[in-house]
Amino acid sequence: MFGACTTAPIEPHTAEGWHDVPLPGKRRTAYRWELMPEGRVLVAQADSSASMYRKRLTRPADTLRDVEFSWMVQALPEGGDVSDANACDAAARVLFAFGGDHARLSSRNQLLFELARTLTGEAPPFATLAYVWDTSAPVGRVVTHPRSDRVRKIVVESGPAGLRQWNRYRRTVGADYRLAFGEAPGPLLAVAVMTDGDNTRSHLTTRYRDISLP
Repeated sequence: MFGACTTAPIEPHTAEGWHDVPLPGKRRTAYRWELMPEGRVLVAQADSSASMYRKRLTRPADTLRDVEFSWMVQALPEGGDVSDANACDAAARVLFAFGGDHARLSSRNQLLFELARTLTGEAPPFATLAYVWDTSAPVGRVVTHPRSDRVRKIVVESGPAGLRQWNRYRRTVGADYRLAFGEAPGPLLAVAVMTDGDNTRSHLTTRYRDISLP
């Protein structure tokens, strides 16, 4: 079952608190719950589309330890590259959004955040850490989003090995945040998944389950 784990699940199969988050000007990726032999899973189907599926929460920074998640990816976006603004599609992402002092943002980021607030009705989180499956970047690489340095990605899987099977991960999110941003994290505000193929015009199907926090 999505969220079935030895640690506390993040509200699994009822989808309580989970909701679609559209991106301005983008077709939405379709997210739905599906029963499989392994239990209930979240299925993401991207059709040249991009959107997130998110749950808001509040976790103080000093409680952040290991996170666990699993995904099954059917195919990778051809030509996808999470470091390239024009090709930054990924078949699988698990994202964690953190709070912080927005007064510390650069002038450029403050303008970007204000634009996002105008377009979507909400400002982005102070920082977002994403675990991604990239088409070719080496595992372990930290990638700064090409449009905002407040989004950083850690490549946890790369290339076609491991497709069409469940892959499970355990990460120490506080340490990964420090690696990516060079400072301690603020409070955890949300968790999300994202499968997108808008830049590469890809059709992608990914299944997610067992997203857990201690």
